[in-house]
Amino acid sequence: MSILFVNENRATISIEGNRCCVKYADGMKKIVPIEMLESIMIMGHAQMTTQCVQECLKRGIVVSYFSKGGSYFGRLHSTGHVNTERQRKQSLLYDTEFALEIAKSIVRAKLKNQSVVLRRYEKSGTATVNSELKMVHICRRKIQYCKTISEVIGYEGQGAKAYFEGLSVLINSDFRFQGRNKRPPRDEFNSMISLGYSVLMNELYGMIEAKGLNPYFGFMHRDREKHPTLASDMMEEWRAIIVDSTVMSMINGHEIHKDDFMINIEEPGCFMTRNGIKVYLSKLEKKLQTEVRYLPYVDYAVSFRRGIALQIDTLVKAIESGDASLYKPIEIR
Repeated sequence: MSILFVNENRATISIEGNRCCVKYADGMKKIVPIEMLESIMIMGHAQMTTQCVQECLKRGIVVSYFSKGGSYFGRLHSTGHVNTERQRKQSLLYDTEFALEIAKSIVRAKLKNQSVVLRRYEKSGTATVNSELKMVHICRRKIQYCKTISEVIGYEGQGAKAYFEGLSVLINSDFRFQGRNKRPPRDEFNSMISLGYSVLMNELYGMIEAKGLNPYFGFMHRDREKHPTLASDMMEEWRAIIVDSTVMSMINGHEIHKDDFMINIEEPGCFMTRNGIKVYLSKLEKKLQTEVRYLPYVDYAVSFRRGIALQIDTLVKAIESGDASLYKPIEIR
């Protein structure tokens, strides 16, 4: 199965026979057999024909829409995934001890993964991040004593601040940045991770729906209108090991360059060029297909994408039984 990325304005996506056809403004065409498509991601002002929309709905091919800069707008999907009984159980667990335990488990795993990423890049470079690692470890240790979700989020935020400070020190090229920023991202590093998080969010959203859960009924992230809080919850443990590590690898490995970005003067922000997006998304897709042995409950290698799906399966089991201990977040070594 494959994902079709369309990031050119004025491109048209249509159906020709049993194939999905992308026609570009310069006359070029890209053909993909419809049976091979898992999802379509549209960035910018491409168009999709009604016939193509209907075919995607019939086949369960999710179509996701992003701005040219990578901000997520929404998605087109069928309703075959709805499981009302499961969603009722899910919603009843909000603001319960179950939600607190899930939040603590996820954030502890996230902070562990962030510390591993910092150590990996510290070993391969010349800079040290001892103080940043110490702060991440302190925050992780304090999570177990939290009595409320707001406390958990507080330590998560402190740890994330130290983590990004550490990453900024470990970059060995001219892609410098001063901490996390977004809406819009103001430098190349933040531009890349913002787009990467949007792609990861899209992956999670689709898998959560496919399992009959509601992406908007989260446990750790508080209810916010039009924001899929459960997808945000599930994304936390994966951010560093999928997106951040991919960005660091590309920057330190000189796989992407300053001229792959542009500064928007009229609407302040730093965004990737068409070529930059192509190179980056290709690398990110390879990362998602990489097989690893990090999941504690399977004794064989699975791709990161498959691992995300298996994690959602364990969340479903936890929700069905009301037992948060059944959810085992991923922790890398």
